[in-house]
Amino acid sequence: MRIAAGVEYDGSAFCGWQYQDNSPNVQAMVEKALGKVANHSVRVVCAGRTDTGVHAAGQVIHFDTDAERSEFSWVRGANSNLPASVRLLWTREVDETFHARFKAQRRYYRYVIFNRAIHSACLHKRVSWEYRPLELFPMQQAARHLLGEHDFSAYRAVACQAKSPIRTLYQLDIRQQGPFIILDLSANAFLHHMVRNIAGVLMRIGAGEAEPDWARQVLELRDRTLGGVTAPPDGLYFMRVDYPDEFKLPGQVSADLCGPFDFFRTN
Repeated sequence: MRIAAGVEYDGSAFCGWQYQDNSPNVQAMVEKALGKVANHSVRVVCAGRTDTGVHAAGQVIHFDTDAERSEFSWVRGANSNLPASVRLLWTREVDETFHARFKAQRRYYRYVIFNRAIHSACLHKRVSWEYRPLELFPMQQAARHLLGEHDFSAYRAVACQAKSPIRTLYQLDIRQQGPFIILDLSANAFLHHMVRNIAGVLMRIGAGEAEPDWARQVLELRDRTLGGVTAPPDGLYFMRVDYPDEFKLPGQVSADLCGPFDFFRTN
């Protein structure tokens, strides 16, 4: 049978999602924990790989197994074998046509900027820190240039291995909540470092170092080496994934995660 599952993790101590020899990674932790519950080795496929230091509130995976377990047993059993920084949130038995990556219709990310002269000791590795005062309106103006289908070559990592740089950015909302500036993005898929490179350009514009039209100019250059600075990974959260209704997956971000900084609220 095929099982889909939701995974939440604090990426601070990991070298990203993907399995790597001799480096702590989330995939290896999850596969080992699920393997103990299944009583056989397990390989998982994720909706989107995250980089070193990037967090997830709603990563989605699938795996195949011949072990019959209840949803409760998969979740509780896996979590009892996972570090405190990684949690299985839910599981569902799905049709074998389900694929965590290829059936995904839309992916959502959130980038959280802590905009204060002094960084927060309590939020270390949880938010991106920017000491320069950022103006919200120029950032919002710049964001409009990036919406829609574009060649995002200038906003992806030089080492990005995606076959095509064409992506459709459906959403790029920017709002402020006290000292926090929050970017919410959704797209059919994201390129390597795409969100962090967009955030880097917008932060420079917000700091008054470039005009809002610079975001469009960078886009049209289609050359990463002429783009802006890549923002840190600390404030980046993989929020959730949309799939066809036929798979009947649960809501992927719990309201319980809405803490005092409102990182995970999706309304």
